Amino acid sequence: MMLSVDPRSAVPPFEQIRVQVLSLVQGGSLKPETRLPTVRKLAADLGLAPNTVARAYRELELNGAIETRGRHGTFVSAHDDPVHRQAQKAAEDYAHQIRALGLGYQDAHALLTTAFGLKAPRLPHDDQAGDISERLILE
Repeated sequence: MMLSVDPRSAVPPFEQIRVQVLSLVQGGSLKPETRLPTVRKLAADLGLAPNTVARAYRELELNGAIETRGRHGTFVSAHDDPVHRQAQKAAEDYAHQIRALGLGYQDAHALLTTAFGLKAPRLPHDDQAGDISERLILE
């Protein structure tokens, strides 16, 4: 694993490590189940304090990109892309919240469309409501 840290960069060293490892995982250079160097080894290789590398590993583990298996070491997560995994979790949490509020799929879709700054699609139940109100006026 080839990582480098620029000591002159405004980006903290732990963040430089985190971004590089995540990029290697997402790009496929680091395959699932690949064992990563120990915190002490990577810190020594990069000339950093072990706590700096430990923080980068913690952040990566929170994102699901890597997993620590106690004394066995730290490995690239066996799961799919960590970004998609996080997005799936966020979607599940959102769906749960929408249901808890008593709203349905169409409401959730309209809210997401608005949140993304897109024009909300005309939903079938909107058309029906318009037809009913027009019928009431005409009758």
